[in-house]
Amino acid sequence: MRRWLPSWRVLLATFATGVGVVVGLLAVAYATTDVPAADELAVAEGSTIYFSDGTTPIGEIAEVNRTIVDTTALPAYVGDAVVASEDRRFYSNSGIDPIGIARALWNNLRGGDRQGASTLTQQYVENYYLGRTTDYVGKFREAILAVKVEQELDKSQILDAYMNTIYYGRGAYGVEAAAQAYFGKGAADLTLSESAMLAGVIPAPSAWDPAVSPDQAELRWNRTLDFMLADGMITADERAAQTFPAVVENARPDTYAGTNGYLLQMAVAELTGGENPVYSEDELNRLGLQVVTTFDVGMQAAAVETIEGDLPDDHAEGLRATLVSIDPATGGIKALYGGRDYLTESLNRATQAVYQGGSTFKPFALVAALEQGISLDETYESYTGMDVEADGQVYTVNNYDRRDRGRIDLVEATADSVNSTYVQLNRDISEDGQVGQTLIDTAVRLGLPADTTGLVPVISNVLGNASPHAVDMATVFATFAAQGEKHPTHVIDRVLQDGVIVHQGPTTGERVISEQVAADATYAMTQVVERGSGETASELGRPAAGKTGSSNDYKGVSFAGYVPQLATVVAMYQTGPDGTEDPITPFGGYSVVAGGTVPTDLWTSYMTKATEGMEVLDFPARSAPTRPTATPTPTETTPEQVDLPAVAGLSEGDARAALEAAGFAVTTSQESSDDVAAGLVIRSEPGSGQAAVGSSVTLVISTGPEPTQEPTEEPTQEPTEEPTQEPTTPAPTPSPTPAPTPTPAPTQQPAPVPTPAPSPTS
Repeated sequence: MRRWLPSWRVLLATFATGVGVVVGLLAVAYATTDVPAADELAVAEGSTIYFSDGTTPIGEIAEVNRTIVDTTALPAYVGDAVVASEDRRFYSNSGIDPIGIARALWNNLRGGDRQGASTLTQQYVENYYLGRTTDYVGKFREAILAVKVEQELDKSQILDAYMNTIYYGRGAYGVEAAAQAYFGKGAADLTLSESAMLAGVIPAPSAWDPAVSPDQAELRWNRTLDFMLADGMITADERAAQTFPAVVENARPDTYAGTNGYLLQMAVAELTGGENPVYSEDELNRLGLQVVTTFDVGMQAAAVETIEGDLPDDHAEGLRATLVSIDPATGGIKALYGGRDYLTESLNRATQAVYQGGSTFKPFALVAALEQGISLDETYESYTGMDVEADGQVYTVNNYDRRDRGRIDLVEATADSVNSTYVQLNRDISEDGQVGQTLIDTAVRLGLPADTTGLVPVISNVLGNASPHAVDMATVFATFAAQGEKHPTHVIDRVLQDGVIVHQGPTTGERVISEQVAADATYAMTQVVERGSGETASELGRPAAGKTGSSNDYKGVSFAGYVPQLATVVAMYQTGPDGTEDPITPFGGYSVVAGGTVPTDLWTSYMTKATEGMEVLDFPARSAPTRPTATPTPTETTPEQVDLPAVAGLSEGDARAALEAAGFAVTTSQESSDDVAAGLVIRSEPGSGQAAVGSSVTLVISTGPEPTQEPTEEPTQEPTEEPTQEPTTPAPTPSPTPAPTPTPAPTQQPAPVPTPAPSPTS
C-alpha cells in the first residue's frame, strides 16, 4: 500500500503548486482591477414609479441630498462613532478582515443568522463602485478592489469618502446632509450623542430612524457608545453623561405631495420593507429603476373624483372618507384614496386608520355556516330584544329597526342585516365551546389580519365591533369576488432596469373556501344590493354583491361590494378637534349617515366610472334551494282550505296571533303609509278568501309616512359602551367591546314583543 501512497515530496509539491496558483490568480486579479474615477462615486440615477400602463409616472424617487465636507475638520468623535459601529478593526486591517470573515463563516455554517464580514472599506466599494454584491464572484472582486483602494488611499481619505457618500436615510447622503436631516444643524456642530445615533442607523437607516423605530435606534446608539468606550475613544465619564438625542421632524420632499404621495409611499414600502426587502431605499435613489405599479390611472382618477368631488360638502370638518379597489384576479390594488395630501396628512386612511366594521362582518358567519352544511334556506327567529344564550350568559340583541320578521332564512337575514338572526347563527357555528372563534378563523382565512383591533372570540363579534383597515376588508371582498381564491394584496406589478424585468409582484392565488360556498355567500349579498340595505348599489346596472356596515353610534360606516372583476370598499369615520372618535354628523340630506347611505352612494358613483366599458359578467349560480315546494304530488293529499282572518288595522302581534291560530305561517314586510299608523297592519297577502293550512301569509306593516332620504341601515349593535380605538392612529389591540348587553340567563326564550319601528334617530 505504501507504493500507492504519495510521498511527502509529492504532497509538498502539490500544496506549493496550489498556493502558487492561488497567489497567481490573486496577483492577476489585483493587477487587472482598476479603481473607478472619484467622480463615479456621486453618480446616482433616480427611479421612476409608474401607473399600471407603464408610461404615466406617479412620481420619481431621485432625491440625492449630498454636501461634501472635510470630515477631518469635524470633531474626532464623529468619525470615531462610524468606525466603532461599522468596522472596529478599520485602522488595523488592509481592506478585508480575515477575523471577521472566519467568524461570519463559522456562524453561517452553524446555521445561525446569516452574517456578513464586510469592512468599512468594502462597504464603500460595494455601495459606490459595484452596487449590491451577493454572489461569491462579486464578493471576491469587492475584496480585491478594497485591498487596492487601501493601497492607493490612506485611512483618513477612505473614512472621509465613506462619510461623505454613505446613505443615512431621510434622503441624506453623507454626514453633512444627515446632520441637517436629523438635527437641523451642520456636521461640525454634532454632539457625541448625535454622532453615535447617526452611526448606529447606517445599516438600515429607513427602518431604524428614531421617528420610525425609537427602541431600535436607541439600542444601536447604546451599542455604538459602548464600543467607543471599549476601544478607548471616549472615557467612562463621557459615556455616562450621554442621553439619547431628539431628532427633528422628517421633512418630506415635494415628490410625495397630493393624493399620489400615498401611492408612492406604498410602492417604496413594498419594495424596501419586510423581512426580505427587494431593494434598499438607497438603491431606489440611484439605480435608475422603472417601477410599474398595479394602480390604474383611470380608476385612481375616479377614486379621487368620487371622494373629493361626489362627497357632499356639508359634512363636518373632521369627517374622513377612504376608498380601496382591488383586482380579484391578481390581488393588485387598482385605486386607493389615502387622503388629500401626504405631506400634510401622512396617516394613510386606507392602510393605517381603522374604523368599526359593523355588519360587513356578517358574511364571515355566513361562510362558516355554509361550510358546516347550514344552507341558505335555514330559518331562524328574527324578533328584536332577543335573549341568546352562550358561554353561560344570555345576551340581549336588538335589530336596528326593532322589527320582528318572524322566521326568516339566511338570505333575508343578510339582505336586511338582521342582528338577532346572525347572533344565533354565530352561536350555532361555534365549535369546541369557543363561541366566536369560528368566525375569527374564517375571517382570517378570507384575508383579515389576525391582529385586527378588537377581533376577539365573543358572540357579538358577528356584529362587527372589531376595527379593520379599509384595505383589509377590500382584500376579503376581493376573495369573495374571486370565487373563494385569495390573492396577496400588493401594489408592485414589475420592476425593470434598462428595459429588463428584474422583479415581479406576487399574484399566485390560494383557494380558501370552495367555489360553491363562495357562490352561495355571493348570492345572499346580491340580495343586499337588489332589495336590501344596499339597494342604491343596484343603480350600477350590472350584477353586484356587497354588505353595508354601521357601527356603534354611527362612528364608522362603510359599504363593501364587488362585481366579478373588481372589489371596492368605501369607509368613513369622524374625528373631533382633539382627535377623538365622534359619531358622524348627519349630512348630504340624510337624517342619519349609515352604511346604506353616503358610503353606498359613493361606491355606486365610483364603480359606475371604474367599470365603464368593462364586460358585464354574472356571478356563479347558488346551490339549489333545499326548502320543499308546496306543490302537491299525485300521491299527496290536498291540504285543508280555511278562511283567512281579517287583520288590516291590527297590531303586528294581534295579527300574527290570529293567523297562527288559524294554522298559517307568518312572514312580514314593511311599507310606508300616510293613512295607517306605524306598527299597524296595512294588509295581508293573500288578504281574503281561503288558503291552505300551513301556507305562508305575509303581513305588510306600516312604517308611517315616508321620510326623506332615511338611512337603510342602523348600527349593528346597541350603544352600550364607547369604542376605545380611534380611527386616526395605527391600531393597537384594545379590550373587546361586545355589542349586546349580557343579562342573567333565563331558562326559556321570551315570546316576541312586537314594537313599532322607530325613526332612525331613536
